Amino acid sequence: MGIIKEFKEFALRGNVVDMAVAVIMGAAFNAIVDSAVKDVIMPPLGYVTGGLDFSDKKWPLKEKEVFIDEEGKTKERPAVALSYGKFINAMVHFLIMAFCVFLLVKGINTLRRRIEKAPAPVSPTMKDCPRCYSSINLKATRCPHCTSEIEPAAAS
Repeated sequence: MGIIKEFKEFALRGNVVDMAVAVIMGAAFNAIVDSAVKDVIMPPLGYVTGGLDFSDKKWPLKEKEVFIDEEGKTKERPAVALSYGKFINAMVHFLIMAFCVFLLVKGINTLRRRIEKAPAPVSPTMKDCPRCYSSINLKATRCPHCTSEIEPAAAS
């Protein structure tokens, strides 16, 4: 029963729940960025480059091979190719995702700075007595604790 309790503590810890939410949101965000790349960015880029569709671009290393096996049946070996177009799409996808995350973090940091802006410094209203070192009002001319006379504070 101890391992179940340990797992429950681990799974319900704040960081794990936050991370699970982040992964789920990341997957949903990935679908949006994937659609943006495939449906919004790549078509105009293909148009500008003369109808070039990157997802179909590849360098063939070996063509499809048709052969007859020992039993006399016709069989095929699939072609082998480097699909550099898919790699280009993945790089564009990554750059868009990184830029969107950058904008998100930048926005959050801007909001955080606005919220955490330090309040204006408050001018002091108290001072220390030079004789007994008690805190007294800045405008006081006599200490209420030791009754010594105090020079008035300089006007600021």
